[in-house]
This record gives sequence, structure tokens and C-alpha cells, in this order.
Amino acid sequence: MHDSYVCLLCVSGESLFDVNTEADCNDITEHPRPYYHKARHTGGKSYSCTQCEKRFKTQHYLNVHMNVHSSKYKCTECGKCCQSNHELIIHSRSHSGEKPFECTVCCKRFATSSNLVQHSRIHSGEKLYKCHLCDKVFSQSSQLNTHMRVHTGDKPYKCSLCDKSFSDSGSLQTHKRHVHSNRRPYDCHYCGKLFKSSRNLKRHVYIHTGTKLYSCRHCSDSFTWHDQLKTHLLKSHNEGTWFTCHICQKKFSQSHDLKNHVLRHEGVKPYLCCECVRSFYTAGELRHHAVIHSGVKHFCCGTCGKYFRQKYYVVKHFKRCSIRPGYTFP
Repeated sequence: MHDSYVCLLCVSGESLFDVNTEADCNDITEHPRPYYHKARHTGGKSYSCTQCEKRFKTQHYLNVHMNVHSSKYKCTECGKCCQSNHELIIHSRSHSGEKPFECTVCCKRFATSSNLVQHSRIHSGEKLYKCHLCDKVFSQSSQLNTHMRVHTGDKPYKCSLCDKSFSDSGSLQTHKRHVHSNRRPYDCHYCGKLFKSSRNLKRHVYIHTGTKLYSCRHCSDSFTWHDQLKTHLLKSHNEGTWFTCHICQKKFSQSHDLKNHVLRHEGVKPYLCCECVRSFYTAGELRHHAVIHSGVKHFCCGTCGKYFRQKYYVVKHFKRCSIRPGYTFP
């Protein structure tokens, strides 16, 4: 018969078992399986991959990860290596476009049932995962794990091009795509605008279709993006938490806006132009500047057909051009 041990670091009620031990049942650090459970709370990742330096909490997770660097489960379309056959099947849907799981609220489709479950929490507002340090809540356990690095200061993902560090791999990949790459493979069939990711394209298309998925539960207002709903709830219904600058006490509805604001107090400009010596506070400012070096003119005046590199200049030109049709301004 197994002896039962209860984790002292959480209130999940999960029982932990171990045999062939005479250690004190209150000391969960003495038992192999309780050690794995404790790792969830401590964040300890002592097993490192020798090929990509990614870290894991147990040897088992490291062994599973090593399949990524082998050709055991390799996609024949793009060459990506997956950790399991199941993951390879899921990945193959990105090429075939197969999305068998549909949201009953907004009809958005997903490749996996787990993605649908996570998405449904956007509509229900359900947040099951709570930070025990600041009481902030999340709809996904992965979001909580990433959030915990705010308290620990851990940033294990480092950009090989500029040495900037990130708390999660998704932020690192987004940084590389938006800052260090000019490739824009996704184009809008309404206006021809190009985007670096399918997510950004989908968000943009809502502008043309007028789709507003996010409705306020207090009034009749609805919004195209979730960030707009959060801002509305704060300003109109005093629901949510403001992000306050500790230097000037200015308030923001989005955490990333506060981060960009604080950089200006500190004078830190982490985004460097690879074509000249200029540096910028945000990736958006760098992208805006990079157009100068590219020579590409995406913005067209609807009156005279003249093209411009930046939106600001075409808007300024259009106001004058529409006043005196037929006259071409420099």
C-alpha cells in the first residue's frame, strides 16, 4: 500500500506517492515524484538541451524534447521536427488548413480541441489560474507560468541577433519576425496591405468586414479587438486594473503601453537600426523608420495616385490634394 503525501505549497489536494522510503511525510523534497510536483512551484529547470539550451524540469521532458532535433517525426512539407506523432498530425493541419473544431459563439475554427477550449474562455471570461504572489488571474496555465517570470526576473530566451532577452519563446519569435525580418508573406485581399503574420492579417481584415467579436456585458457597445474592450471597461465601467507609472503616476490600460512609457523615463532605446546609427524605444518606431531605407512606397493617394513611404505623409498630402483636385503637390 502506498503512503500518501500532500503538497504543502498549494491547495490542489493532489496526493503524492512514493514507495521504499522512510523519510518524513511532510518533507516533499525527499521523494522523487513529489520533487516533480514541487518543480511546478519553484520553477526549477535543471535539465538543459545541449543543442538549443532550452531547459526542462525533468529528464523525461528533456528526452521528449530531443525528438525535435531528430528526424523521427519530421514534416514532409516544411521539414519541421515534432516531439511526437500526435504533434506531427496537429502540425500538418497548418499546411492542409484543416480546422475541425468550431467555436459556437463566433464560429472561429481551430486545429485542436484544446485550442478551442482555451479560446472559449475569451467569451466566458473564465480564468482558472491565479498567481499566489499578486492575485492576478489567467485563462491558461501557460500564461501563469510566463507571468511568474515577472516576479522572478527570469528571461531564458535570448535573441541571437541583438542579445535582447525574453520571458517566453513566443515573444522571442515575434521579436525576430517584427524587428529583424522584412518578410511580409500575408496580404489583405481587400486593400493589398502586407503583414508579417497571419494573426496580424486576421486582425486587420476585421477593419474591412466590420466584425466586432467583443461585447461589453454592461452596455451595448462592442469592439473589434479585446484590448479595446479592456480599455472600455476601465474607462466607462471602472472594471479592471490600471497600470500606473511609478515615476510620474500616469495610468495606462495596457501593460505594454506602460513598459514603453517607462523606457522613455529611463532613456533606454533597445531597438537599433541595422542601416544607420539611430535607435528607438519601441519596435513600432523602428519599423516606421526602416521604411526610409527600404525605398518601398505602400501608401497611395486616392485622388492623384501618388505613392508615399509612410501613412503620415499620404494623409497630409491627401488633405491638400482633395481641396484642389487635379493639382499635384510635391
